[in-house]
Amino acid sequence: MLVCAICWFSNGMSQGLFERSVALASDGSSVKRITLNGYARGSAYGGSEAFDYSSLFGEFCLQGRWTGGKTFLFSDIRIRGGWNLGNTFTSFQLKEAYAGYSTSRLDLFLGNQIVSWGRADGFNPTNNITPNDYFFLSAHPDDQKMSNFMLRTRFRLSDKIDIDLIGIPVYVSSVYRYDLFDLGSGVEFVEATLPEKTFRNGSAAARLNVELSKIGFSVSYFRGYDPFHGYHVKQIDWLNDYPAISNSATPYLKNTVGADFALPLGAWIFRGELAYNITADYDTNMYIPAPSLAYVAGFERNIGGITAIVQYVGKYVTDFTALNEPVLSDPFSLAARMQYAGDRIRYEASLFNRKIFYQQEKTNHAVTLTLSKSFAYDTWNVELSGYYNITSEEFMIRPQVTWKVTDALSLSAGGFYMEGPIKSVFRYSGSILNGAFLELKANF
Repeated sequence: MLVCAICWFSNGMSQGLFERSVALASDGSSVKRITLNGYARGSAYGGSEAFDYSSLFGEFCLQGRWTGGKTFLFSDIRIRGGWNLGNTFTSFQLKEAYAGYSTSRLDLFLGNQIVSWGRADGFNPTNNITPNDYFFLSAHPDDQKMSNFMLRTRFRLSDKIDIDLIGIPVYVSSVYRYDLFDLGSGVEFVEATLPEKTFRNGSAAARLNVELSKIGFSVSYFRGYDPFHGYHVKQIDWLNDYPAISNSATPYLKNTVGADFALPLGAWIFRGELAYNITADYDTNMYIPAPSLAYVAGFERNIGGITAIVQYVGKYVTDFTALNEPVLSDPFSLAARMQYAGDRIRYEASLFNRKIFYQQEKTNHAVTLTLSKSFAYDTWNVELSGYYNITSEEFMIRPQVTWKVTDALSLSAGGFYMEGPIKSVFRYSGSILNGAFLELKANF
């Protein structure tokens, strides 16, 4: 089917459209255009504690864009197959596919889309729209972004001010493989507990964006289920005096009010972003984080040909309550021991959820650093990214080198390493995600 589509577009449809495009242009009418591009790549990722070969796959991508007058369409189709986290796979992914209508004042798009809000680098507390597959391993972090089916409307009040409105009818959660974590014997993750597909459980977002000559900023609002989620203890069964624990990934409902800005000052670019997250029932549900203020502040500057981005990432929990560690009241009572074991399981799960949301303390502080430099007329590019959480003592480092062999062929190599204290999120994740990667990519 894909081969037929390519042949149809390249040999028949595209030729006819380009010929008609020239004819229409000579008449002074609207021009219709079609553009096809894509790539093929091979990707290898491995060397973790859990997997010698974490991910091995070949992928073909075809992107198509068509414009005709005020009508617009875009599609991004990806076919891949190989080995991923212990399983062979062949998958067809419709990364994006949407139709649109565009005028000088109005854009209207409907379909599978990827929309990212926020001006900070990598950490965007105002971006609650785009889910991520955190366990898709490749040389490009943007590969982890997933699309939502949505209706997006953008009103341009002027050439500097626009209003973005988004409606998402069906919730799509991020992929976070808690089931791969070694949380101890008798612990399993069952099917996720997802919200029903109803009007009430849809998401809505709005943003007012301003782009001036000396500053860009926006204010935004989101109401819906957060794509990033925790989990809850669904069931505890007692078998031969040992508990069998069933956990279920569970999203939560929230409201978010946010703002961001980018301010160029000479050779410096200052960026900031903050979001206030409002939640309910967090005191009785471990998978719901408490209300909090998340914020990012940083700067970008070119120093001797090296682009440096430094950021501070923080979180303040406005209604923080410390967890009470359970105590065994009577060691000689079977009922008391079972009660203590159940309370202990829920305590550890609640504590881990707080670690997931960076709410194990009232405040959380982290810093990030990204350095990049190009050589030999952009033939080589070297990048180094690092993250350190001062509060939890977790850290991450990611070096990468890209060689542009030809205009259409590139080779990328690098690594990823994360670590943290015992029972930290980075310690569990690192055993799976750490490793080195290599990618050869041909574009057309």
